[in-house]
Amino acid sequence: MASVAFLGLGVMGYPMAGHLKNKGGHDVTVYNRTLAKAERWATQHGGAFAPTPAEAAIGKDFVFACVGNDDDLREVTIGAQGAFQSMKKGAVFIDNTTASAEVARELDAAAKAGGFHFLDAPVSGGQAGAENGILTVMVGGEQDAFDRARPVIDSFARMVGLMGTAGAGQLTKMINQICIAGLVQGLAEGIHFGKKAGLDIEKVVDVISKGAAGSWQMENRHKTMNAGNYDFGFAVDWMRKDLGICLEEADRNGAKLPVTALVDQFYKDVQGMGGKRWDTSSLLARLEK
Repeated sequence: MASVAFLGLGVMGYPMAGHLKNKGGHDVTVYNRTLAKAERWATQHGGAFAPTPAEAAIGKDFVFACVGNDDDLREVTIGAQGAFQSMKKGAVFIDNTTASAEVARELDAAAKAGGFHFLDAPVSGGQAGAENGILTVMVGGEQDAFDRARPVIDSFARMVGLMGTAGAGQLTKMINQICIAGLVQGLAEGIHFGKKAGLDIEKVVDVISKGAAGSWQMENRHKTMNAGNYDFGFAVDWMRKDLGICLEEADRNGAKLPVTALVDQFYKDVQGMGGKRWDTSSLLARLEK
């Protein structure tokens, strides 16, 4: 059993922290900007809560964070009441936020200066993956810190991989989002085309999903897309944040992402339709408007 803190109890962090406590059997203290949610988590799972990230991190072997963006991450780490103010020597900070590779490298340097370790470890699998404890975790950092943290991360993960040095986890997550964006747009166009052609979408997908066109998105989202239900999984607002990170990194490293840039604009259109909190499969709604 390890002594663990978890910072950020959103739709992903809340169940992830729960798995650390219940599945992993760890001693968990949580922090959330809205204190009532931290209190509710502690009551539900039998853990503890703290009023600041710094207090949550005191004496902990591992400190996790899953917050909104780079600025939120800086606030809970190097901010005036951030966890980096109280991390003990040799501890490991694991960041599950989808953020930039730049902030990962910045915080890695700050952790080294403080005598502890930093891993950027963004996750994939959405809300369902977090709730079921089957996330994919892409990690950047040092091998020793990864080896120590891996058994703890396994509490909420199905796949965990060390991708390289600091920032490599975030870069891998960017590739993940780039691939998903193209897949969802292709699936949306396929379903839209099939409807216009008068085909039975269920019969079509039953056949093509067993061939080269098959994907997780097709298997798990085609029915809700066909029904016009977009209340599942990752929100459009969050996807646009992630694609923005991808496009900014591409500007820096010279990568060409024409399809990603186009799909990002399609998601902007969905936001304009009132779909900010619809899930990413709502690209079909844009085609059908």
